[in-house]
Amino acid sequence: MDFIPLIHTRRSIYQLNSELPVSAKIVEQAIANSILECPTAFNSQTGRVVLLWKKSSDILWQNIASLLQQQIPAEKFHKTKSKIDSFSAGAGTILFFSDNKAIEELQKQYPLYSKNFISWDEQSAGMLQYMIWTSLAEKGIGASLQHYNPIIDSFVQSQYQIPQHWRLLSQMPFGGITQLADTKSYLPLNIRYKIFS
Repeated sequence: MDFIPLIHTRRSIYQLNSELPVSAKIVEQAIANSILECPTAFNSQTGRVVLLWKKSSDILWQNIASLLQQQIPAEKFHKTKSKIDSFSAGAGTILFFSDNKAIEELQKQYPLYSKNFISWDEQSAGMLQYMIWTSLAEKGIGASLQHYNPIIDSFVQSQYQIPQHWRLLSQMPFGGITQLADTKSYLPLNIRYKIFS
């Protein structure tokens, strides 16, 4: 698929099921390719990814629901629970991290740019998330990007044996698409885009 139609294909898909249009191996390879090819400042490669297939993913979302239930008033929790259930219905979840230890080593190695490495890491993390999200969309797989950290940080670290120096950034539930995204609205380009000749 050409790139421009592909970027229109990538949307936030919330209604998922566990039936994928491609094999698990193809999904795993698409993620691996994105990790390898994602641009990073100084070729630092500070992004880290954990792929949770159905059983492990279900454990994640069950615990997210439990943790949120402790913090959200009972009369409002049903909306949150409905959203969590839609993510849990998917085929899996991708967890995105940054390696703080690797960032700190770069800061020591290049003191002149020390303050920039956090920002550069965030830029790279965004690109990696987008690359994986778009590669899933190209295969007909729905996904969305969620941010339940830091509420879930301790659970994730313990449950999936995540190194202490990996900082959780986001969660991407994915699966078969049971409902397409709503029509997207756009701000006028003249507010967001300038051209000078």
